[in-house]
Amino acid sequence: MVSAAEQLAANLNFSALAKADELKKRIWFTLGALLVYRLGTYIPLPGIDPGAWEQIFQTQSGGILGMFNMFAGGGIHRMAIFALNIMPYISASIIVQLMTTVSPTLEQLKKEGEQGRKVINQYTRYGTVFLAAIQAYGIAIGLEGAQNVVADPGIFFRLSTVITLTGGTVFLMWLGEQVTSRGIGNGISLIILSGIVAQLPTAIAGTLEMSRQGALSAPILLIVALMAVAVIAFIVFMERAQRRLLIQYPKRQVGNRMFEGQSSHLPLKLNTSGVIPPIFASSLLLLPTTVASFNNQSQLPEWVNTIVALLSHGRPVYLLLYVAGILFFAFFYTAIVFNPTETADNLKKHGGFIPGIRPGERTAEYIDYVLSRITVVGAAYLAAVCVFPEILISWASVPFYFGGTSLLIVVSVTMDTVAQVQGYLLAHQYEGLIKRAKLRGARRK
Repeated sequence: MVSAAEQLAANLNFSALAKADELKKRIWFTLGALLVYRLGTYIPLPGIDPGAWEQIFQTQSGGILGMFNMFAGGGIHRMAIFALNIMPYISASIIVQLMTTVSPTLEQLKKEGEQGRKVINQYTRYGTVFLAAIQAYGIAIGLEGAQNVVADPGIFFRLSTVITLTGGTVFLMWLGEQVTSRGIGNGISLIILSGIVAQLPTAIAGTLEMSRQGALSAPILLIVALMAVAVIAFIVFMERAQRRLLIQYPKRQVGNRMFEGQSSHLPLKLNTSGVIPPIFASSLLLLPTTVASFNNQSQLPEWVNTIVALLSHGRPVYLLLYVAGILFFAFFYTAIVFNPTETADNLKKHGGFIPGIRPGERTAEYIDYVLSRITVVGAAYLAAVCVFPEILISWASVPFYFGGTSLLIVVSVTMDTVAQVQGYLLAHQYEGLIKRAKLRGARRK
């Protein structure tokens, strides 16, 4: 049953944006912050030869470098000061979330509310600096090992690279937090989204050029376009899908007044894990190929070359391992971000219960039972969305830039941002209704 608030939100007209001054300020701030980020992806790292790096990147773009370059908005391709992008922050966030499940101290901080979250966020920032420094040092070593890329290798180049790349990641982390608090939408997600979308015009132009030259037939191009529309529609449908558990609250007496029992719903998303499973699975599978590609294949053992060949894009072994990795990380990450026992305890504390299920342990078991089964559907959906483009790319040699992972990020972040815009418009409309009601009341008096 659709609530009145949802009906009102559905009927909102974006022409009301002209009257929402606070929302316009937030949108302009967000656009300005994203413009700063995009400019930073064109500032090259000091001490390298862009032409030499361009030649090396073209030979490695099919591995993990290509995937990270997509998330970095072309920053790795240009080896810019924002080459690490915001990925160290995401990794640090996931590590801290993992630690909260095994560390009693962090688990207690998580239960302390706003103050505890501030401490956990500070730990995440420290972890971001540490991971960014390690990755930046690895990049410096890799650049020095590449032929003719670094003009003056040595300790000064490594130190400047670590400081520059780590500083770029920390700046993006700060910028994302500013967008979240003073702009619209989740700042970290919008930074990743803008990096992906920025590469779209180039990808479309390259695909159309291949079609013009005859390398890509018109029917295949039409299939790609239809598939993109179908996949986007499917992602929107599945990301909005929920399993709502009915929650009842008993009658209660406050003073001399008796309040009737109320009912609400506990929404369980079909895809609780988000885009983490395909990112982790693809990173693990592309890592051996990328490491091997930096070495001379003739000097590698035969079994290493065999493994690299089997893990190539579109090969059956790669697809099977990709699906297995997505399924594993979908269940693993869902178990981390959603705790049925904690949810059942909170319901019991506030007097809520699921009809027919005893509060406490039985409720936790029932929530875990439902969550496990909808996660099966969610994991299968993630696997289908991510593997189907891989099959098309392998079968038709289509340069389909928007694979499953990038499409998931673009669609989910866009939906969340639009929902926040609608929320601001809805609040603005409510404020207008209240003001008009007060004016009518004052005139009657």
